[in-house]
Amino acid sequence: MYVKRYYSFWMTIRWSKYSLIYGVLYSLVIIFLYEITNIPFSLPWEPISVIGIAVAFFLGFKNNSSYDRTWEARKIWGAIVNESRTFATGILSLPNQEMPFESKKKLIYRHLAWLLALKHVMRNEKTWEHNLPVNKLNFIPGFIKEYYDGIFAEIEKYVSEEELAELKKHSNIPSQLLKNQSLEIGKLNQEGFVSDIKQVWIHELIGKLYTNQGMSERIKNFPFPRQYASTGLWITYIFCALIPFGLLDIFEQSSALHYWLTIPFSSIIIWTFFVVDRIGDYSENPFEGGYNDVPISSISRAIEIDLLEMLGEEKIPESYQVENGFLM
Repeated sequence: MYVKRYYSFWMTIRWSKYSLIYGVLYSLVIIFLYEITNIPFSLPWEPISVIGIAVAFFLGFKNNSSYDRTWEARKIWGAIVNESRTFATGILSLPNQEMPFESKKKLIYRHLAWLLALKHVMRNEKTWEHNLPVNKLNFIPGFIKEYYDGIFAEIEKYVSEEELAELKKHSNIPSQLLKNQSLEIGKLNQEGFVSDIKQVWIHELIGKLYTNQGMSERIKNFPFPRQYASTGLWITYIFCALIPFGLLDIFEQSSALHYWLTIPFSSIIIWTFFVVDRIGDYSENPFEGGYNDVPISSISRAIEIDLLEMLGEEKIPESYQVENGFLM
């Protein structure tokens, strides 16, 4: 997630440079052919503008829908922050004679393991995501090691060796960790450390965590409908392919303007439409590790710090710092 006030102009240009370069080259070819052949390439602008309006409406719908996915993802992880603090506070508030401190610590540690495991699961690549090159995190080098060390390197300090070995046998590790929490609470209830009422209350908290996990998985595992993403791209190509012909019609009829102005104006319009399409494209998948994703690593680290401080731990990790204007 970019956290400065604005992307710089040159960052925006670098991010979308290919659409600008191709727009310039395509417009240049059209005008060059017009210059050397004198074939009347121009088309009336009116029908092209109607297509442009339709494309603009479609891109607006696509971008709004994509933004909804990103904003929903941020709300889900905001709820995870709240539920994590509630869970830890609720566990620690139980009297020590009712639940020993070591049992409380074990439950909170397992919750942190769940949190970190869910973060890594959300970073798994999907076929519909951009799946950038191996060095895709070069804009935030501090996160590269965490990303490629994987899930078990982070959670091993919060669960026992036996539990870690058992977790490695399952495909959905966060779900297994919440199941283990429920079994542990049931065991403490049987041993008389947790009353029936408090057992129900803790299970309700675990249920909310399951809900947050499921909502997060829904966004991760269900892509923005490909028909909308694909149609938006192809109609943008069609419209942009027609732009130089329409502008040529305008400029060649003007005594004050020259038809060579078709090149810069066409390039700017083409670039604008493709930038808008790309913004929506990169907002569809808020967990893929891109420039504008929800910063679940930073959110997870903030929760980790909060809960370890509640436990009175001495070795507490530092919060992630902004790198090149980004948080991950």
